[in-house]
Parts: sequence; C-alpha cells; structure tokens
Amino acid sequence: MIRIIRKPVLTEKSLQEAAEGKFTFEVDLRANKNQIASEVKKSFKVDVQSVRTKILKGKRIRVRGTSRKKEASVLKRATVKLAEGQKISVFETG
Repeated sequence: MIRIIRKPVLTEKSLQEAAEGKFTFEVDLRANKNQIASEVKKSFKVDVQSVRTKILKGKRIRVRGTSRKKEASVLKRATVKLAEGQKISVFETG
C-alpha cells in the first residue's frame, strides 16, 4: 500500500491560498486525483471539491568539488479545494 499524502507544503504562497480554501500537499508520484481526494477526505474529514496536481522536475545539482552533476528527486504536488467554510488545522498560523 502506498502512502498517498506525504506532507503538507507550508510556503508563503500555500498559506495565502489556505485562506481561500485551497490546501497544498506533497503526494506520491503514482497517486491520481481520485485517490488524493479520498485520502484527504478520510484523513481530515472534509469535503473535497477539486484537486489539481503538478509534477515538479528535480533540479540539477553540482556535486561539490567535482565537475559531476546529479538530479534532485521529482516531486508531485496536489492543491485541494475544499467546500466553503472548511479548513485543515495543519495550515493555520498562530
């Protein structure tokens, strides 16, 4: 069984979107939108209206002290829009 939601993305932009009811998570590359929606619904007990996903390619990193380069890992992020008035407590700043 794959772990679909890896962690919430807590950046300046994602916290601004959280005020609008859009929450961003780092998810497994193999997960599809239906799996992401059902996992968020089950984990946080909220109603999901839509899911948007994007795949971020890994950046090229120069290995220190050599001319070799390697690629950072590929990430997949999902932005989940919830029904109006619902929130996820992880994204609340205090």
